[in-house]
Amino acid sequence: MQYEHGELLGAAKEYIELMKESGLGYFRIKNDKFEIELGEKQPHMAPPPPMPPMTFAGQQPFQQLPPQPGQDPAAKCEPKSGNVMNSPIVGTFYAAPSPEKAPFVHIGKQVSKGDVLFIIESMKLMNEVTSEYDGVVAEIYVEDGETVEFGQPIMRIE
Repeated sequence: MQYEHGELLGAAKEYIELMKESGLGYFRIKNDKFEIELGEKQPHMAPPPPMPPMTFAGQQPFQQLPPQPGQDPAAKCEPKSGNVMNSPIVGTFYAAPSPEKAPFVHIGKQVSKGDVLFIIESMKLMNEVTSEYDGVVAEIYVEDGETVEFGQPIMRIE
């Protein structure tokens, strides 16, 4: 039996009405004589709603505290005398060549240009960082084993 164009068009219109009434977004019917496919194969999904900030039981949402009297928040950022050695790469800061050995430097130690100051481990490679300055180690800003970012201040040499 051959289906006429008008019959198929009429059937498609009926199916479209059924889809509208039922809320279907996709419909497909197939037999040995014809196949009708209506709608989108993958209906568009609305984007998920924005997630509220996560808090854990008993935790208060983050609040910026006002500066305490006598504390200048910019004071920490003010440059001090001397030269700052920054991390040349992202990695883990090590003050000593191994856990059993003494640190390369400590506060008050005299260093010369080219002396090894610390190690940054990155991608399983130990990168020795040498001093760019002659002077005395005045401050060390990070702890042994701490993760550091590129350009993060590590120590200050006066």
